[in-house]
Amino acid sequence: MFEDLKKITDLSSVKDNHNFYEASFNKENILKLCQELKNSELFSFDQLIDITAIDYPPREKRFELIYIFLSMKKNKRIILRTSINENENIDSIISIFKASDWYERECYDLFGINFTNHPDLRRIMTDYNFEGHPLRKDFPLTGHTEVRYDDVEKKVVYEPVKLTQEYRDFDYTSPWEGMPKGIDDHNEQE
Repeated sequence: MFEDLKKITDLSSVKDNHNFYEASFNKENILKLCQELKNSELFSFDQLIDITAIDYPPREKRFELIYIFLSMKKNKRIILRTSINENENIDSIISIFKASDWYERECYDLFGINFTNHPDLRRIMTDYNFEGHPLRKDFPLTGHTEVRYDDVEKKVVYEPVKLTQEYRDFDYTSPWEGMPKGIDDHNEQE
C-alpha cells in the first residue's frame, strides 16, 4: 500500500511509520484526494477518525489542518496534513464523509477555519455570543467576557473582562536548562 500511496500525485512527503502512514497535500485537491482514498480498492480509507488543527501564529500559513482516516479492510491509518492561511477557506469533505460535519464545525468554532460548501457551519462548542476562537494562541487566557449569575437581576449577565494580558510567546525550552549542574551540587555547597 505504501508504494501505491507514493504514486498519488496529490500527496507529497509520504512516510511509513509502521502503524500508520503520514503525508502532506495541497488544500485545493482535498475532494479528489478523499474520493480516491475512500473508493479505491488499493486503499479503502473508508472511515474518518478526526479533523483537527494546530495554530502556528508566526508562520505565513498559520494553521496546520490534520485529517486522520482509517482503512478497516487494510487495518491501516493515514494522517494527512495541509497548511492554510488565516483568511483562507478549504473545501468541506462532508459530501464524502458525513462524519466530518461536527469535526469541521469544531475547527471553525475553536480556530476560525472556514469550510466552503459546509451545510451548517456554525459554532458547536462555544456560546453564540462568544467572541473569538479560543484555541488560537493569540486568544487571551481570560477571554473577552465574563459570565455570571446576578442575584439582583435574577439572570445571567455578560460583562467585559477588565484584565490586560500581553501576547503569549512560547519559547519551547525546558525549564531545567537554567538550573545549576544538578540539585545534588547545590546541596553539597551548603
